[in-house]
Amino acid sequence: MKIGIYELKAKKGVIRTTVKYYGDSLDIKITGDFMIFPEDIIFDLEKKLQGLSLNDLQNLPKILEETLSKATLFGCTIEDFKNSIYGALREVGL
Repeated sequence: MKIGIYELKAKKGVIRTTVKYYGDSLDIKITGDFMIFPEDIIFDLEKKLQGLSLNDLQNLPKILEETLSKATLFGCTIEDFKNSIYGALREVGL
């Protein structure tokens, strides 16, 4: 198993993404001190990303946009979340 952690400083807050890569499967966790409403949307996003395979990585932007567009973001953007996840994926070597 490989683990990658990436922290992105958004306009207001930090988005911390942890990626665990094992076999052909990814486990992605998002934490930090960013503000989003409703807060549970992050848990919904993590569920959708749970077990994502390398072949499905091209769907990542679509999943992020569909999920986070239902929320109100304060001082951060959907692009910030994308960059944080892709940063963690680079740390793992993907």
